[in-house]
Amino acid sequence: MTNHENFKTLDERKESIICNSKFENRNIKCDTNSVSGAVSQRACVYCGARVVLNPITDAYHIVHGPIGCASYTWDIRGSLSSGEEVYRNSFSTDLREQDIIFGGEKKLSNAIDEIVNRYNPKLIFVYATCVVGVIGDDIEAVCKRAQEKYGIEIIPVQSSGFAGNKKSGYKAGCNAILNLISRYPKHKKEFGINYLGDFNLAGEIWIIKNYLKKIGVPIITKLTGDSSFEEITKATKASLNIVQCAGSMVYLAKQLEKKYGIPYIKVSFVGIEDTINSLRNIAKQLGNKEVIDNVEKFISVQKKKFEKELSYYKKRLYGKSAAIYVGGGFKAISLIKQFKELGMKTVMVGTQTGSQDEYDLIKSLTDEGTVILDDANPTELEMFIKEKGADVLVGGVKERPLAYKLGIAFFDHNHERKHPLSGFEGAINFAKELDITVNSPVWEYVKKEGEKDVKKKFYKFEYESV
Repeated sequence: MTNHENFKTLDERKESIICNSKFENRNIKCDTNSVSGAVSQRACVYCGARVVLNPITDAYHIVHGPIGCASYTWDIRGSLSSGEEVYRNSFSTDLREQDIIFGGEKKLSNAIDEIVNRYNPKLIFVYATCVVGVIGDDIEAVCKRAQEKYGIEIIPVQSSGFAGNKKSGYKAGCNAILNLISRYPKHKKEFGINYLGDFNLAGEIWIIKNYLKKIGVPIITKLTGDSSFEEITKATKASLNIVQCAGSMVYLAKQLEKKYGIPYIKVSFVGIEDTINSLRNIAKQLGNKEVIDNVEKFISVQKKKFEKELSYYKKRLYGKSAAIYVGGGFKAISLIKQFKELGMKTVMVGTQTGSQDEYDLIKSLTDEGTVILDDANPTELEMFIKEKGADVLVGGVKERPLAYKLGIAFFDHNHERKHPLSGFEGAINFAKELDITVNSPVWEYVKKEGEKDVKKKFYKFEYESV
């Protein structure tokens, strides 16, 4: 785990990673700022803020910047809504050269006026982009004037892309949520939880909500998948916060604990082991005996329901090896455990926003010799996947072409997916899709064709040399 810019060659990079077995504290590459055109595949501050805020189903989002930034909308993701569909749209001030020279505050003010008059919104988020950070438009002042004018919630989001990294964007999004919550009176505590850090990809919140309902635990506020303006204002009612995506929402959980006295625990509903442990931890933290008993009964029923089907996939996947390159460290940790449940070995793990604690845990969960990457570029990923002989690469949309180029299976674990991977049902979906892709006969065909190409090139070289 190291910063790849410090090494002139891949051999030096490789030697540093292999020799680094103690994982002493160091400057984590994932913590460095995003730079336009860098070899990193990490996203920017603005991207992180959109991840956090965009799933709020009835919120309007104004991107103050060039039109290109507005293309990053939740409609390209798998987040679902049980209510309004406003979040699938994105609005932009479409800053041009003249605006950059003379300032874009007037254009932003006009954009807010147009949205209010046309759509009658309850909540608007206004995002600063890179250009706005450079020219210095005061979006907070514009939002304040508009809020006083219309009497609705208009929240500025300080998300200039270059002013940090994706994790900085998570924090900017969380601060916008805190800003909104703070504008309403503190509620009296109720028995129930806030569910933080799940964005309802493929309806995963609905699966976990059903679990919690069966064990007797109501969800007061979802942050932010399938949430709404009214729902978020009630967040201070909760007696416990549970955090699924620690990278994006643990900051918000800490602030809610500090300001409103709501304790929090980290959970993961990715994989059977983590799902069971998370349900037990929630019940234990709430301290309700009936809920604790309900959890054990629920787990017993679910294990019997899915055990036979899962054992079928275990037999077909046993002994296969996997490479992981995902966004958050929490996801990588859950994936490692899932592969162990299926009898598979993790040979390479990399993240884009992992923390030191997460890397330490990844190290303790993996076997000696597993390559652990703190951020990476495609060339490095290719080198280690080839060396370790992975059968499948788990990643996002950017990694798919790399896997296919190398002639190995690919598993999409990113926001674009359309099938749930959370809970017991998600564990079966995970194993089923792995089986379909890893054991597909196409890979043997690809391997044979690759060997033929190598032989052709060798014979051609030999003939031309003669």
